[in-house]
Amino acid sequence: MSHTKERRAVRSQMGFIGASYAFLVVMIGTTLPTPLYPIYGDTFGLSPLMITIIYAVYAIGVIGALLVFGQLSDRIGRRNILIPGVILSAVSSLVFLFAAGITSLFIGRVLSGLSAGLFTSTATATLVNLAPSHKQGKASMIASGVNMLGLGLGPLLAGILAQYLSYPIRLVFIVDFVILIPAFLAIWFMQEPVKVTQKAKLKVQKLLVPPEVRATFIRAVIPVFAGFSMLGLFTAVSPTFLQEVIHLDNKAVLGMIVFSTFCASAVGQLLLTNTSNHIVLTLGSAILFIGIIFVGISLLSRSLTILLIGAIISGVGQAFSFRAGLASVNAKTSSGKRGEVTSSFFTIAYIALSIPVVGVGLLAKWTGIQVAGIVFSVVIALVALIASILLLTRRH
Repeated sequence: MSHTKERRAVRSQMGFIGASYAFLVVMIGTTLPTPLYPIYGDTFGLSPLMITIIYAVYAIGVIGALLVFGQLSDRIGRRNILIPGVILSAVSSLVFLFAAGITSLFIGRVLSGLSAGLFTSTATATLVNLAPSHKQGKASMIASGVNMLGLGLGPLLAGILAQYLSYPIRLVFIVDFVILIPAFLAIWFMQEPVKVTQKAKLKVQKLLVPPEVRATFIRAVIPVFAGFSMLGLFTAVSPTFLQEVIHLDNKAVLGMIVFSTFCASAVGQLLLTNTSNHIVLTLGSAILFIGIIFVGISLLSRSLTILLIGAIISGVGQAFSFRAGLASVNAKTSSGKRGEVTSSFFTIAYIALSIPVVGVGLLAKWTGIQVAGIVFSVVIALVALIASILLLTRRH
């Protein structure tokens, strides 16, 4: 009996490693185009507003997948959702590889969003399910870190390859397709962590949270909303800001700056792990407020150094709020409802991610990217401040 348990533990551990790798690679694919948008603009004659819209349709794919498929893994199993997620990521990579115009970019971004939507909540729930019961909190933290690290590595990888090697808008997607192959194999051979008891039945999920989780969910999601809005602002503003305002056209530097935000978020997942979620949420909101102020000042003063400082501070604040929010929600949610609740959680987060992207693009058409970025910095800073105040007043 002990030998059987040991084999199961080994299979779960291997499945955890494989699922983490697949999660990382799929999230890398979602942000690969970030430093390439100026090249797409020159190659296909796209306006800044059109590039912004192309970027934003990713969120439509994410939210659509979360609403339609997010709760499905609770019924038909995690693998049956993750495998299509890897396939969609690979198809998206091929679409970008052979992109010949604006239509290809739209299709590639939507497919990328669908893959991320399938993976974001399901992979998080999978890692928690595969971990022993006494390590599920740590698994949730690892899932958050893998998510953010993958999002950060995408621009870094694309920026370096585009700047220093040939075929700047093609080579990176060949690399992406290759690293997706072991991700597919890892999920294919992964042990299914939940018992499959129902047939597949597609329906649009309502953003409902069980009553016993609702209070925790609301307290957690407000600072997460502010954190993801900051990520949306940063990824929307930084490529155009660096090119048009600072006159910096180095794709590797752009990738590094975007990476610094997500890397700070990934590292932030490892800090204050023994502190209560409520304290970490409150602290995260306050740090996020400070970081966004720095980002606003950098836009006002046209300072690359201050922008980098703001990126790192904001990344840490986003990490605290994201990790503590997700962990507190997972801790209150039963295993059978975890996929549904985390889907609602991430749906709200990705709505927050898309609002600054579209808003900055529209406002920049009349005011320029610098003013648009400053306006949204102020708005997001106010949301972070409100989140801090609400958490402090509910300390009990």
